[in-house]
Amino acid sequence: MKNRGNGKFVFQSIGLVFCLIWSILGSASETPVIAPAKFVYCTVCHGADLKGNRNIEAPRLSGMEAWYVARQLEAFSKGWRGTHETDLPGIEMRPMAEALSAAEIQEATRFVAAVGSPKPLPTMQGDVAQGTSLFQSCAACHGSRAEGNQALGGPALTTQNDWYLVTQLQNYRNGNRGHSTDDSYGQQMRAATQLLQDDQQILDVVAYISTLQP
Repeated sequence: MKNRGNGKFVFQSIGLVFCLIWSILGSASETPVIAPAKFVYCTVCHGADLKGNRNIEAPRLSGMEAWYVARQLEAFSKGWRGTHETDLPGIEMRPMAEALSAAEIQEATRFVAAVGSPKPLPTMQGDVAQGTSLFQSCAACHGSRAEGNQALGGPALTTQNDWYLVTQLQNYRNGNRGHSTDDSYGQQMRAATQLLQDDQQILDVVAYISTLQP
């Protein structure tokens, strides 16, 4: 993005967030809502229906729990995410979260929670049998059917795009995410991914998750 001045950048950042809200409202009501021109930037990243965009590694927000969305926005705003030099999508997302107040974060998460859409189709291939075994350590926090566990801080995994799960597991394992000592959940995930020896095992566990129903 070209430098157009801090004021305009903050304005565009806020615009992205409100575009997200417009998109969510449209999805929740099943009536498409055309976002105002100044808010169209967020739909380019997450999609008008919040199903994500693989080309730019923008995650699917539809189906994501409100408490988890809030935690990630706070992680970005506090610099726990989006500060590693190789995390380019995170670096782009961080100023968007920094522009939000605590009240605005809660408002955005309520809208996200209201969005419903079909389970995404698998796009990655792996050994499901091997993934079943590997997932057992994940189940402690994410639930036996990857349904999520708020008390333990583990989000549901069955509603997320498989390519995004693969990318984030790689990021945790490589230290691109979960590197901040203040990010306790990120630190736990970073340690957990060390059990996955290579990219094939990551593909295997995600292939198994893809077989589970939300």
